[in-house]
Amino acid sequence: MIKVRLYENAEGRIAGYSVSGHSGTAEYGKDIVCAGVSVLAQTALLGLLEQLHAAVDYRVESGDMEVTLRDAPDDATENLLRTMLLGLRQIAAQAPEAVSISEQRDSARR
Repeated sequence: MIKVRLYENAEGRIAGYSVSGHSGTAEYGKDIVCAGVSVLAQTALLGLLEQLHAAVDYRVESGDMEVTLRDAPDDATENLLRTMLLGLRQIAAQAPEAVSISEQRDSARR
């Protein structure tokens, strides 16, 4: 199962996210659920870095990704990450056995 975790700051804005696991819905290289989640998560990271020039700490490995904003989320980062979440929720609705999404509010996050 793919586990997506969104980390929200005290104001409810997304300050980071992690994606881990594999969906197991098809063999490696042919798994469209895994590919869809990966594309959304990695495109969001690219948008943060290349379009918004946001300060971001990140780690990307096979089946494991973590992204954390260094600064407090602003309107632009929030819109980008909420759009990623819309896509992830659509995939999770189509394959609930393969994708779970959780949101964690953390007052210690920016």
